[in-house]
Amino acid sequence: MTNKPQSSEIDENTYKIDELVWKIKKIDELSIFDLYKILQIRQEVFVLEQNCAFVDADGAKDLRAHHLWAEASNGQILAYTRLLAAGVAFSEASVGRVLTHASMRGSGLGVALMHRSLDTLKSMYGAQPVRIGAQLYLKKFYEKFGFVQASEPYLEDDIWHIEMLVSPNKTAI
Repeated sequence: MTNKPQSSEIDENTYKIDELVWKIKKIDELSIFDLYKILQIRQEVFVLEQNCAFVDADGAKDLRAHHLWAEASNGQILAYTRLLAAGVAFSEASVGRVLTHASMRGSGLGVALMHRSLDTLKSMYGAQPVRIGAQLYLKKFYEKFGFVQASEPYLEDDIWHIEMLVSPNKTAI
């Protein structure tokens, strides 16, 4: 069966961004294997890599989200975001749980992921502001897309964060 979860170990030279398959689904559209792979990569990045013990599957947001990801031909998820309508996490639409597999960082996949995330929000909900809770060290990355700092830094799960906001039609890059 081709949908079974694969090992999270991948050859970093194997995949090119234009060869990845992009998928977007609501929670009730996910197969058990897709849900497993999403939770697996989120735990690898947000719990293990960042040494941060917290409950990642936070119920209300996951249940109301559109889950967007890029996967390789073997089914391995290499990039993921959780897209939320206005009123779920913030009064604005939002992009959260942004991640790329460690082996794909620096490849441009994160840029492609953010473009696809913002374009998808716009196509689903129309042009509107988007707010994110960004890890502070990624501020310059998000500024490339037109996001500006919208809060003072705050500590969340022992990691410094800031809220950032992009106005409609201000996406850069």
